[in-house]
Order: sequence, then C-alpha cells, then structure tokens
Amino acid sequence: MAQQTSASGNWSARVTRESSALELEAGVFTWHDPRKIAQSLKRSADTSTRRKSPPFRSAMSMLVFYINRSGKSLDENQKRILEQAKDELRALYGKG
Repeated sequence: MAQQTSASGNWSARVTRESSALELEAGVFTWHDPRKIAQSLKRSADTSTRRKSPPFRSAMSMLVFYINRSGKSLDENQKRILEQAKDELRALYGKG
C-alpha cells in the first residue's frame, strides 16, 4: 500500500514538519551552520517529553531521516553541512 501524499507534497515533509517526538525550529535543516543545527536538534531532543528513544538517538534519527528523504533534491553543499551537523551532534553528546 503506497503512502498517501499531503498537500505539501509528501508524507516525509509532513513528518519533518509535524514530528510528534521533537519540536523542531523552523527551517533548521536549511541553516548553513552545522553546529547551530546540532545545537538546535539537541535542545529539541533534550526538552521533548514525547520522544521514545534517548535524546541523542532521537536527534540523530531526525537528522538522518531528513538527509535520506531529501535524496537527490538536497543541494550538495547543504548535504555536506548536514553531514557535518551529525559530527557536531556526536560531539555535543560526547559520542565520538
């Protein structure tokens, strides 16, 4: 059974926008500062009362989900920034 599309284009955009686990800052994945992106995701994950996983895992999962679902439509420069944000997120949580 195929996923239904929303008015905004597809279900993954809706998940990113309306995540029940994390309340993301508007446009967080379009920012150009990997550290700022990571700090925002950490803040969202640390303060969430609805997430089911530990904060690090929730934040990283949302970031990876966005990268994977953006696919070829994600600008190469922005993809590089988001990949760097993963490293920043690991550092913020002391995971590497």
